[in-house]
Amino acid sequence: MTMKIMFISLGCDKNLVDSEKMSAGILDAGFEITDDPLEAEVCVINTCCFIHDAKQESINTILETARLKETGRLKTLIATGCLATRYAEDIGTLLPEVDVILSSSASDELINVLKALKNGNASEKRIEKDINREPELSEKRLFNNFKNYAYLKIADGCDKHCTYCVIPSIKGAYRSFPIEKILKEAEMAVKAGKNELILIAQETTLYGTDTYGKKSIAVLLEKLNEIEGLEWIRLMYCYPEEIDDELIKAIADLDKVVKYIDMPIQHISDGILKKMGRRTSGDDIRNIILKLRKQIPGIVIRTSLITGFPGECEEDHLELMEFLKEFKLNRVGVFTYSKEEGTPAAKLKPQILKRVKEARRKELMLTQQKIVFDENDRLEGHELEAIVEGKLPEENIYVGRTYRDAPDVDGSCFIESDRDLVLGEKIKVLIKKASGYDLIATEV
Repeated sequence: MTMKIMFISLGCDKNLVDSEKMSAGILDAGFEITDDPLEAEVCVINTCCFIHDAKQESINTILETARLKETGRLKTLIATGCLATRYAEDIGTLLPEVDVILSSSASDELINVLKALKNGNASEKRIEKDINREPELSEKRLFNNFKNYAYLKIADGCDKHCTYCVIPSIKGAYRSFPIEKILKEAEMAVKAGKNELILIAQETTLYGTDTYGKKSIAVLLEKLNEIEGLEWIRLMYCYPEEIDDELIKAIADLDKVVKYIDMPIQHISDGILKKMGRRTSGDDIRNIILKLRKQIPGIVIRTSLITGFPGECEEDHLELMEFLKEFKLNRVGVFTYSKEEGTPAAKLKPQILKRVKEARRKELMLTQQKIVFDENDRLEGHELEAIVEGKLPEENIYVGRTYRDAPDVDGSCFIESDRDLVLGEKIKVLIKKASGYDLIATEV
């Protein structure tokens, strides 16, 4: 009888890609994937621990899933991913519910572990490898059939060492994947019905510097742009100091690369940026925004901010507020600073009170909300391209996204049409009105 394996993927989209590859490898090895918790004999949890909340979610998921050993068929619980890498010793001691711990760099050992379990052999409690080792996962992926898009992970690891971040200590040094391998995976995704590819890494802008000796993200975009059947290519995690003229030209000229860029800046105060270990200044950030908008008309800029960083004073906060009001970025996510053990920022003083951090976050988000709502109101009467993602049958209305919105983090476009639309279809829509962060439109 085939052993049934269930996957739970937590955290970022980079984790999701790894989970899809591990799932495909498991299927090829003769095991069965199930979504039914009561049927699963083995559960693999791909954990996250980027910030405290993510860490707690991973722990809670482990504890909740372990209850299936009493109520279902579950016999073995395997933890992999970031939490399993960073806290392998602690998990082994404090979470006896976990039977096998696989660090991220050893995730390709999963099939061997499952084969040992199938043969009735006790598996090692913990399997670890050098964090700089890139696991040899399946070249195939088990894509989600209900989504028209797929994430394309082009690199792993990070060399930036921002003072608040644990990623380099978990994922190791920056490692670009070969262009040929990425193109093969992209073509596979398109054949599986994905017509939007979203490029991700800890930092996409440095792609190729380690393997090709220079930034090669523009070259990669040019080659992806040639794939038949692909409609949109979207860029995430572009650090502002690494955005060069070659990349800007690629976004401006390549027809499948949407005029959208995710550019995490974290703050605008020079003093805070320096404490964060960021390699840019407030003026550098302002200048690259102006340059992007000048050379790529209509570009949508998304960013993430950290408020309440140690030592952030009211003047720093007000500078960030004024920056938002002046530059009116299209998409902004604001996070309160999370004190992570083992990071330089955890030792900085003064640490900001939780209530102050929350108050500043709320103020920033309300400021940004008005900017987004006003911008959406101005889109009324405009025509935009949109990709259909689903339907609300009870309302007879379709759900989609324009180029202005990335999945999971941005808004949606609700589309009226006189004909039956299909998942993944790219259409032209007329914006009728805004509804907060979302748009109401009709097919042209």
